[in-house]
Amino acid sequence: MGIFSDNEINSILAEAKKVAIAGHVSPDGDCVGSCMAFYHYLKDNAGELGIEQIDVYLEPFGSSFNVLEGIDEIKHSCDADTVYDVFVSLDCSSLDRLGKAVKYFNTARYTVNIDHHISNIGFAGYNHVISNASSTCEVLFDLLDESRINKEIARALYVGIINDTGVFKHASTSGKTMLAAAKLMDKGIDFTGLIDETILGRTHLQNQLLGRCLMESRLILNGKVIISCLSLSVLQFYGADHSDLDGIIDQLRSTKGTQVAIFIYEKEPEVYKVSLRANGNADVRRVAEAFGGGGHIRAAGCTIRGTLDEITDRLIMQIKDELMD
Repeated sequence: MGIFSDNEINSILAEAKKVAIAGHVSPDGDCVGSCMAFYHYLKDNAGELGIEQIDVYLEPFGSSFNVLEGIDEIKHSCDADTVYDVFVSLDCSSLDRLGKAVKYFNTARYTVNIDHHISNIGFAGYNHVISNASSTCEVLFDLLDESRINKEIARALYVGIINDTGVFKHASTSGKTMLAAAKLMDKGIDFTGLIDETILGRTHLQNQLLGRCLMESRLILNGKVIISCLSLSVLQFYGADHSDLDGIIDQLRSTKGTQVAIFIYEKEPEVYKVSLRANGNADVRRVAEAFGGGGHIRAAGCTIRGTLDEITDRLIMQIKDELMD
């Protein structure tokens, strides 16, 4: 009997000596948590599987996730020309979202795609996508042999679940999610500390940026939509990067009476990252997909080129159509 609940992934990994693990660009808690949980699980069972090398590739992320063991072993560049037997993509809805790590996907003997995004098209040789799961960490919890989940793996999975569910308040949370979280808590993890460290705790810089976004936010479309933006010059003034912007969109979303929240920040000149959240019946995934992005019905995002005024106008028109449906 294999170490996973799925026989196909057991068979694939049984033939692997070298395994690469990667998640989506601008990794969030579910991405980091699932990658680290999978890494530790394979590492703990490498002897049984015959795996000799396991590498994790992720772009830089916020320091709040440094509470997870093994974070310093993550590779943030893809300079090596290693060819892997198996490439495992976690929490990534499409191939282009793998960023530079796609080079290892393209040369790997086997490719595995484990995810929960409804927009995932099944881009790998082996696809395990559960679109009604709260998070990739919930999907992964069901794939792993529960008896082999140690405390560190449990911490990583719990971090992913609480980050993607907003500590169990998002609509994607189910009884199954809560049961998985309870079983992870029973492993002896400091569950309240993980919430404080990865979600509630903020640096002074993060609070400054959040305060500025809230003060400069605008209500549009008869108060149904709230929007806030940060230019590249503002981010450079504060010495901030994308990891300092975590949680801003969720604070905007909590504004009473709004159906859609929009947060836009400039990544590079005239290249803007857009985060979308919905409170009502609007499907922000469809809005994001109209601009080449994706995500979930209530949480999605995209990257758009142009001036801020152009981008804002285009987004407002798309959301207006969505609210009218």
